[in-house]
Amino acid sequence: MPQSGTAIAENSPALAENVWDVIRCEAAELAAREPTLAPLLQTQLLGGTSDAESLANVLAARLCVVRIEHGDMLSLLSDVLARYPAILQATEADLVAVRTRDPACTTYLHALLNLKGFHALQTHRIAHALWTEGRREIASWLANLVSLVFGPDIHPAAKIGTSIMLDHGSGIVIGETAVIEDEVSILQNVTLGGTGKESGDRHPKIRHGVMIGAGAKILGNIEVGAFSKVAAGSVVVKPVPPHCTVAGVPAVVVRIHRADEIPAETMDQNI
Repeated sequence: MPQSGTAIAENSPALAENVWDVIRCEAAELAAREPTLAPLLQTQLLGGTSDAESLANVLAARLCVVRIEHGDMLSLLSDVLARYPAILQATEADLVAVRTRDPACTTYLHALLNLKGFHALQTHRIAHALWTEGRREIASWLANLVSLVFGPDIHPAAKIGTSIMLDHGSGIVIGETAVIEDEVSILQNVTLGGTGKESGDRHPKIRHGVMIGAGAKILGNIEVGAFSKVAAGSVVVKPVPPHCTVAGVPAVVVRIHRADEIPAETMDQNI
């Protein structure tokens, strides 16, 4: 699996606690407050025997809007999660990323149950594992289902790191040969696309710590350097140096960052 580990910042709320233990406590509290949700929470989270089963339950319940038996979908997701424990580690890093970067997300449980960008990303991780095994039809089917249900259109071959936030998720397109490194934040309606009908390595490479603003389009086999920011609505067709902000159509460098600035974490939308 191409997903790599990531260090959790010292001020992370997950340092002194296990993310999944916190989620189960949050689920139990929510079930007590909202009896209507209690059966769902019991089935998807509180009755599970493992963290991987909890993740598979949540994803399967959302993906089974198509005519496939819930048990069959659950079996597919659970099998991949059992064979690729790194996926669950990446999921935990993503939960921490969303919890710490999104002011509208006040609990891990909220991210796990309600954020379709998060759901799409975790299902992509499973589709990517199937793709790397050579099971390309089922991987492509699962990726298409993700697009239909959650909104983001992510090719199953795309390589995505950990500590990723797909904020909102709606309208995000990530091409086949795209690479997204760790600790990246991507807002709605972002495209990581090609420039035409060329084949081969043709999609962007997004390096560590980058933030991509809403509606930005990054086109071609170009690199967005580490700890840079792409302003909302920009169209990027040339490589972006590290530690800078680019904006405009076509995008140009408008600001140089401090060496310690991490746009993906600060989520500052100002140019």
